[in-house]
Amino acid sequence: MRNSKHASLLELTIGQKIMSIILHLVMLMMVLYCIVPLVWLVMSTTKTNEGLYSSPGLWFADDNVFLQNIVNTFSFQNGIYGRWLWNTLMYAVVAGLGSTLFATFAGYAIATMDFIGRKWLLATTLAFMSIPSSVITVPLYLLYSQIGLVGTPLAVIIPQLSNAFGLYLMIIYAQTSIPIPLIEAARLDGANSWTIFWRIAFPLLSPGFVTVLLFSLVGVWNNYFLPLIMLSDTKDYPLTVGLNVWLKMTSDSAQLSVPNNLILTGSFIAVIPLIIAFVFLQKFWQSGLSAGSVKM
Repeated sequence: MRNSKHASLLELTIGQKIMSIILHLVMLMMVLYCIVPLVWLVMSTTKTNEGLYSSPGLWFADDNVFLQNIVNTFSFQNGIYGRWLWNTLMYAVVAGLGSTLFATFAGYAIATMDFIGRKWLLATTLAFMSIPSSVITVPLYLLYSQIGLVGTPLAVIIPQLSNAFGLYLMIIYAQTSIPIPLIEAARLDGANSWTIFWRIAFPLLSPGFVTVLLFSLVGVWNNYFLPLIMLSDTKDYPLTVGLNVWLKMTSDSAQLSVPNNLILTGSFIAVIPLIIAFVFLQKFWQSGLSAGSVKM
């Protein structure tokens, strides 16, 4: 009897070790899948256009021209890359922050207030989450062309102010993090709705706010199809569309060919603000969690 139990425990231990090895291998493959392209991109920014093809992809070239590539990228075509970078920052900050604020206000209201149509709004939010953004881009173009917004930055910013996924996240987070008795007690003490939201609810919602903000910033920063459809002036392009224009100029053998090392350097620069945003907002994420746990 004891031998059979010991054998079963031994088999269970061996099975757990095998499963642990498999899971670690899968995780290692996923890490490599994410890290290797980034390493290749970093290495490519240190090379000349010829060095991209004459040196190992995952190692430095003999002549490191990283700073020169940065200067050439920002000076190419009269500094159009700097304009694209500024446009992308502006679109991401305005649309990302705006959509996050709207999602926070609406999510808090739907989660904590009882009003007519509350369940209908929640069901509508879930329905809109299932609609791909590319499906409504053409109808948006036709609508904005009639009111004269096509070709302006507003045509890129306004559609991205609504974020069904962010709204759904804030609804769920508000339902689980804000105790209704706390809000009722604040009302009994004479606090108005605006004070309750900013002094009580928002500190509890800050981790969810930062989460939605990160998703929104990344979504706006990486958006390609919407600005491609809405914008016609290259000076209004974000980095996603602008870098693709450079890539087409190279592949189509146009009169003004763009060196590949400049395209790769531009892609590397485009990644840096997102990394900074994640590192910077992570502190607020953790502090918000601590504040929420104390207030709860």
